[in-house]
Amino acid sequence: MCTVTFLARKNGFVLGMNRDEQKSRVKSLPPALHFLDKRQALYPFEPGGGAWVGVNDVGLGCAIVNWYAIPTRVEGSIESRGRMIPAMLACNSRQEWEKRFATMPLQKTNPFRLIGIFSASRELLEWRWNLRDVSILKHPWSPGIWISSGHDEPGAQKIRSETFNAAQKENDAGQLIWLRRFHASHLPDQGPYSICMHRTDATTVSYTEMVVTPKKIQLRHTTGSPCEKNRPICSELTMNHLRSI
Repeated sequence: MCTVTFLARKNGFVLGMNRDEQKSRVKSLPPALHFLDKRQALYPFEPGGGAWVGVNDVGLGCAIVNWYAIPTRVEGSIESRGRMIPAMLACNSRQEWEKRFATMPLQKTNPFRLIGIFSASRELLEWRWNLRDVSILKHPWSPGIWISSGHDEPGAQKIRSETFNAAQKENDAGQLIWLRRFHASHLPDQGPYSICMHRTDATTVSYTEMVVTPKKIQLRHTTGSPCEKNRPICSELTMNHLRSI
C-alpha cells in the first residue's frame, strides 16, 4: 500500500513516496548509507534488510509497490519483494539492471510493480510481475504517479490519480513544497483513499523523498504520517558520473 510520485527535471528528477502499512507491522529503520558492490546507495530499510525505495550514487533510483490487483499469490516458500531494491541499486545502468533482474527468484516472489529511474539516460521504466510473466512499460519523462492499496486498489488508483491530476493545476505544482503538501494531503477526504492514508488497521507510516541533480543526490525521510509534520532525516551523496552510462 503506497503512493509514488515522479517529477521529471531536465537534468535529474524528484521522487516522493508514501509507504502505507498495517499498524501491527514491525517498524522500519531510518535511511543509511549502504555499500552494494561498487555502488553507494541511500535507502530506509526493514530489520530483515528489505527496502521499498532508494537511490544510488550514479543517480539510479527505484521504488517497488505491491500489485494487489493480481489476486494470485506464491505457494510455499516466499522471497521478499523488498530484496529487489538493494539488488537493483547495485547496478550502474539499465543494461546491468536488466541482467540482474533476470537472475531474481520471481517464481517465489508475489506480484509487484518495480519502477526504475535512470537519470543519465532520462529513462523511466516499470517492470510488472504477475506470477506468470514480466511486462516492461516505458513511461515518458514527465510527471507520473503509482498507487498500491490492499483496500480496493482500483478505487484507490482512480481517486488518488484524480487528486494528482487536480493538484498539478496548482500554481506551485512540481516544486518540492508542492510535493510535500501533496503527500501530506487528505483529499478528497481523510481515509483509505487519501494520499496520506488513514484506516483503523493501517496508515501511512513514512514519507521518503529523493532529489537527483547532476552534482548530488539528496534523500529526505520522515517517519510517521506526513500530515504529522515530523522532523525529517536528510542524507546526501555526491553524483558519480561513470563513462559507461
